[in-house]
Amino acid sequence: MTATRIAHFITHADVEIDPAIPVPQWRLSARGRARHEAFNRHGFVTRITAVHSSDERKARDGGEILAGHLCLPVQVVPALHENDRSASGFLPSPEFEATADAFFANPELSIRGWERAIDAQNRIAAAVDAILVADRSHGDIAIVAHGGVGTLLLCRLLSAPIDRRHDQAAGGGNYFSFEVATRRLLQGWKRIEP
Repeated sequence: MTATRIAHFITHADVEIDPAIPVPQWRLSARGRARHEAFNRHGFVTRITAVHSSDERKARDGGEILAGHLCLPVQVVPALHENDRSASGFLPSPEFEATADAFFANPELSIRGWERAIDAQNRIAAAVDAILVADRSHGDIAIVAHGGVGTLLLCRLLSAPIDRRHDQAAGGGNYFSFEVATRRLLQGWKRIEP
């Protein structure tokens, strides 16, 4: 009997926010790095045999921490990027949150020039499916990416409409898990710390 393979979708933790630097180039903060290092203490981490990451620096940082612990390479997948928000650039927190609320509430509309939620959902679902189909490792799979597209993927796995009520906890650094073969959700969002 074959063991059930599991995919863990992990969101990057706390970042160094710098409005002068493009958001995709932000790095994990010291706290974010410590939180990703804590993730490595989960017992199930030893079953991970492949690590895939978004090309954005903060997600790559998280992927490198996990892959380094497991002595694995990080396989960078550009399509795992966060929803494209480049049209608005950096937004202060209250303005960002209001815009994110509108993004999730109106999935068929481009809010402030952002990538439409429905398009981002289709992209992340296709990217994850491609990873799972192509992966030839024998164990579990880690995908390190972002909260916005993670929420969109979680909605797809739940066969639920796009809704921010399925969003991760504030601050990032969360994960959910699902079966590779069936795409059945095994657990919803949990903090990355054990």
